[in-house]
Amino acid sequence: MRSDINKVQNLATRIRLDVLKMTNLGTSSHIGSVFSIADILACLYSGLLKINTKNPIKKNRDRFILSKGHAGAGVYSVLAQVGFFDKDILKSHYQNGSKLSGHISHKAIPGVEFSTGSLGHGLPVGLGMALAAKIDNRKNNVVVLLSDGECDEGSNWEAILFAPHHKLDNLIVIIDYNKLQSLDYVENTLNIEPFEEKWKSFGWNVNSINGHNLEEIINSFNSAVNKKDGKPTCIIANTIKGKGVSFMEDRVLWHYRAPKGEEYEKARKELIKQLI
Repeated sequence: MRSDINKVQNLATRIRLDVLKMTNLGTSSHIGSVFSIADILACLYSGLLKINTKNPIKKNRDRFILSKGHAGAGVYSVLAQVGFFDKDILKSHYQNGSKLSGHISHKAIPGVEFSTGSLGHGLPVGLGMALAAKIDNRKNNVVVLLSDGECDEGSNWEAILFAPHHKLDNLIVIIDYNKLQSLDYVENTLNIEPFEEKWKSFGWNVNSINGHNLEEIINSFNSAVNKKDGKPTCIIANTIKGKGVSFMEDRVLWHYRAPKGEEYEKARKELIKQLI
């Protein structure tokens, strides 16, 4: 088990290293938003999701939607790392003419289910996929990763109301609860607490975890998959924006800032030391 966890941890670090380089080369933003979900992505793509790199559109595959599409560089990285496409393509991220746009796009990118970026759209589309799977009697799950700031959007709360009514226990939402959004702390922008109680009151199973503890991520996901009680599941992953690089952690600055020069080199050295 420990060797498996080490492999997942290394994948999370490789995602961070990829994204550090991608944002440096393209002078793009949202590195802090990717770093907070790198551990979650590493767990999902290390065996939790039922997917097939050789057949990305296999009918009974699980669907994963990154609703916080501004963190798309992280998904591009993990897809390349597990074999959906060549890693060299990552160098073109955010460049003119590149397929790898700043906000995640499914166009010509195997493994990406849905283009996102305008917040509040991923969950409504995901629950549509989950409902279609129920109607077609398919056994696949739909996983949607939301940001905490994205929960300001009313479209999400309509979807949160809709999912339990239709008994979509094949729908799993993961919240990247890093407490920061674009320009300030979430509580200063639009306070969403009591967060866990809100989801429960809407009829969801809710599990609050440490979003950087790999075993907690894996166990909570497996529990959600195995719990077929007619309720969708929300996993509130308490994370740290910029996780993995000391001077980026819990700093709103790194929502939009691109790492350059000494900052880039310092971050790269910190991450390389984390490889096991």
